[in-house]
Amino acid sequence: MSNYYVTTPIYYVNDVPHLGHAYTSLAADTISRYKKLFGYDVFFSTGTDEHGQKVEASAKAKDLNTIEFTNKVSQKFIELTDKLNLTNTDFIRTTEDR
Repeated sequence: MSNYYVTTPIYYVNDVPHLGHAYTSLAADTISRYKKLFGYDVFFSTGTDEHGQKVEASAKAKDLNTIEFTNKVSQKFIELTDKLNLTNTDFIRTTEDR
Protein backbone atom coordinates (compact mmCIF):
# COMPACT_ATOMS: atom_id res chain seq x y z
CA MET A 1 0.00 0.00 0.00
CA SER A 2 1.33 3.43 -0.93
CA ASN A 3 1.33 6.39 1.43
CA TYR A 4 -0.28 9.69 0.52
CA TYR A 5 -0.04 12.92 2.49
CA VAL A 6 -2.42 15.86 2.18
CA THR A 7 -2.70 18.96 4.31
CA THR A 8 -4.53 22.23 4.49
CA PRO A 9 -2.68 25.41 5.31
CA ILE A 10 -2.35 25.88 9.04
CA TYR A 11 -4.97 28.52 9.62
CA TYR A 12 -4.23 31.71 11.55
CA VAL A 13 -6.42 32.10 14.61
CA ASN A 14 -6.74 35.86 14.58
CA ASP A 15 -10.46 35.33 13.88
CA VAL A 16 -13.06 32.58 13.54
CA PRO A 17 -13.23 30.31 10.47
CA HIS A 18 -14.84 31.64 7.30
CA LEU A 19 -15.92 30.29 3.91
CA GLY A 20 -12.35 30.17 2.59
CA HIS A 21 -11.29 27.90 5.43
CA ALA A 22 -14.25 25.61 4.74
CA TYR A 23 -13.51 25.52 1.01
CA THR A 24 -9.83 24.65 1.47
CA SER A 25 -10.65 22.01 4.07
CA LEU A 26 -13.29 20.41 1.85
CA ALA A 27 -10.90 20.34 -1.10
CA ALA A 28 -8.24 18.55 0.97
CA ASP A 29 -10.83 16.16 2.35
CA THR A 30 -12.08 15.33 -1.15
CA ILE A 31 -8.55 14.47 -2.25
CA SER A 32 -8.06 12.38 0.88
CA ARG A 33 -11.26 10.39 0.31
CA TYR A 34 -10.45 9.90 -3.38
CA LYS A 35 -7.01 8.49 -2.61
CA LYS A 36 -8.47 6.17 0.04
CA LEU A 37 -10.84 4.74 -2.58
CA PHE A 38 -7.80 3.65 -4.56
CA GLY A 39 -6.13 1.97 -1.60
CA TYR A 40 -3.72 4.63 -0.46
CA ASP A 41 -2.82 4.90 3.20
CA VAL A 42 -3.73 8.57 3.63
CA PHE A 43 -2.47 10.95 6.29
CA PHE A 44 -4.58 14.11 6.19
CA SER A 45 -3.61 16.94 8.52
CA THR A 46 -5.07 20.32 9.28
CA GLY A 47 -4.61 22.75 12.13
CA THR A 48 -4.00 26.23 13.40
CA ASP A 49 -1.05 28.61 13.55
CA GLU A 50 -1.26 30.31 16.91
CA HIS A 51 1.74 32.61 16.69
CA GLY A 52 2.14 36.09 15.32
CA GLN A 53 1.46 39.73 15.96
CA LYS A 54 -2.04 39.62 14.44
CA VAL A 55 -3.01 36.84 16.84
CA GLU A 56 -1.60 38.81 19.76
CA ALA A 57 -3.42 41.96 18.65
CA SER A 58 -6.70 40.07 18.24
CA ALA A 59 -6.34 38.64 21.74
CA LYS A 60 -5.70 42.09 23.20
CA ALA A 61 -8.73 43.48 21.36
CA LYS A 62 -10.88 40.83 23.07
CA ASP A 63 -9.19 41.56 26.43
CA LEU A 64 -7.83 38.00 26.68
CA ASN A 65 -4.34 36.67 27.11
CA THR A 66 -2.99 35.03 23.97
CA ILE A 67 -3.37 31.39 25.06
CA GLU A 68 -6.97 31.91 26.22
CA PHE A 69 -7.75 33.53 22.90
CA THR A 70 -6.06 30.83 20.81
CA ASN A 71 -7.79 28.09 22.81
CA LYS A 72 -11.18 29.62 22.02
CA VAL A 73 -10.56 30.27 18.34
CA SER A 74 -8.77 26.95 17.72
CA GLN A 75 -11.79 25.20 19.20
CA LYS A 76 -13.90 26.86 16.46
CA PHE A 77 -11.61 25.34 13.83
CA ILE A 78 -11.88 21.92 15.49
CA GLU A 79 -15.67 22.30 15.48
CA LEU A 80 -15.48 23.16 11.76
CA THR A 81 -13.84 19.80 11.06
CA ASP A 82 -16.74 18.11 12.84
CA LYS A 83 -19.43 20.16 11.09
CA LEU A 84 -17.92 19.46 7.68
CA ASN A 85 -17.46 15.76 8.55
CA LEU A 86 -13.81 15.93 7.55
CA THR A 87 -11.73 12.75 7.65
CA ASN A 88 -8.51 14.38 8.85
CA THR A 89 -6.05 12.11 10.62
CA ASP A 90 -4.60 14.84 12.79
CA PHE A 91 -5.31 18.38 13.97
CA ILE A 92 -2.15 20.34 14.73
CA ARG A 93 -1.92 23.39 16.97
CA THR A 94 1.42 25.19 16.77
CA THR A 95 1.31 25.89 20.51
CA GLU A 96 1.45 22.16 21.29
CA ASP A 97 4.70 20.79 22.69
CA ARG A 98 4.98 18.19 19.96
